[in-house]
Amino acid sequence: MAREMKDSGIEWIGEIPEGWEIRNIKYLFSFGKGLNITKENLKEQGVAVISYGQIHSKLNPFYKISDDLIRFVDESYLKTGNLSLVNQGDFIFADTSEDVQGCGNFIYVDGQQTLFAGYHTIILRSLAPKDNKFFAFLFMSDCWRKQIRECVNGVKLFSISQKLIKKTSILIPPEDEKVRIVNYLEEHCATIDNVLQKTRSSIEEYKNLKQAVITQAVTKGIRGNREMKDSGIEWNSKIPVEWSSINPKALFRQRKDKAFEGEQQLTASQQYGIMYQNDYMELTGTKVVTVEKDFDILKHVEVGDFVISMRSFQGGLEYSELSGSISSAYVMLVPNLELVYSRFYRWLLKSEVYIRALQSTSNMVRDGQAMRYSNFSQVRLYIVPMEEQEEIAQYLDEKCAVIDELIVKKEKYLSEIENYKKSLIYEYVTGKKVAPQNC
Repeated sequence: MAREMKDSGIEWIGEIPEGWEIRNIKYLFSFGKGLNITKENLKEQGVAVISYGQIHSKLNPFYKISDDLIRFVDESYLKTGNLSLVNQGDFIFADTSEDVQGCGNFIYVDGQQTLFAGYHTIILRSLAPKDNKFFAFLFMSDCWRKQIRECVNGVKLFSISQKLIKKTSILIPPEDEKVRIVNYLEEHCATIDNVLQKTRSSIEEYKNLKQAVITQAVTKGIRGNREMKDSGIEWNSKIPVEWSSINPKALFRQRKDKAFEGEQQLTASQQYGIMYQNDYMELTGTKVVTVEKDFDILKHVEVGDFVISMRSFQGGLEYSELSGSISSAYVMLVPNLELVYSRFYRWLLKSEVYIRALQSTSNMVRDGQAMRYSNFSQVRLYIVPMEEQEEIAQYLDEKCAVIDELIVKKEKYLSEIENYKKSLIYEYVTGKKVAPQNC
């Protein structure tokens, strides 16, 4: 027999069962903030502290945070009766996110442990302490997070305030049904999570295989066993005898042209490469800063340029298939086409072994740190005969396309399972489906 439903009066919820309540979250939870500390306050051991970075790294708010991600503060923080010390059943939300989809990310403190909420976090604590796992499942749902995502402020970095969370509404089922919902979702989501974990591991294996193929090809070639020699290059000590090392300035000069009047503005992304800003915003749903005046601060990008972006320390250099204008924070490199076959260097300059060499040019690699031509020119490169550059590029184009196709299929399956999990959670936390009595 179908249960009786009523209109909730709230768009993101729709109909809810009779007997369920809708309350503003501020009447059920108290709010606090994490420790006002910086990275300099962190220690190698002491009392565990969870910051926004660890929260965003978790794929599931119930999962234990990996030991290599946990940071610590001195035990002296315990002596102050600090309100940032969390309890079992508390929620720790990240108060910033680099993308809209991350707005609402949190962890649920599911156990008794001595733990601080760290910098850039918001603490939610139930006013009537009890097992809050139902709310954890509710907070995981896209429908609840929609309340935050539609009101969040920011461009490249989105801020989530206590005030914003306090405006949200939550659902409250009768206590016995709440327990059944939690039991049902815990059992079924555990099975789904096992599938997700195996799929993610498989994707990671394919990505590692791709990097291994790229590294072998761009550092040693693809002609099998051959005579090697010392390269004089720290990051690639042995190269084929037909190759020779060279100062990168001989292969790439810096373009310093100012932007041309009326040309479209570009953005650089590690995931998507060089794109027009409008296309990037439409694809990702992320806003980027667009120059509306003082266009002379922009630089010109030509088709075939290699672009040093603010994230090149993390993911290598980008190749541009578009012409346009870009922020003055970026550096454009023009290849010497007498020595450079661009498709080969597209692979080389995005390889993990080269990226590690780039990182070695900085004493302190920080998120968003600008990389300059001076960094690029410190990493010695090598000349490969043009015919072999073309041969390697063709090999990698074909080999990596096969691996990429397998990754795409796995990621599509992953997305389908993730969407199924989201749908399952939504249907039960909003009462669209009834949890069985034996749960």
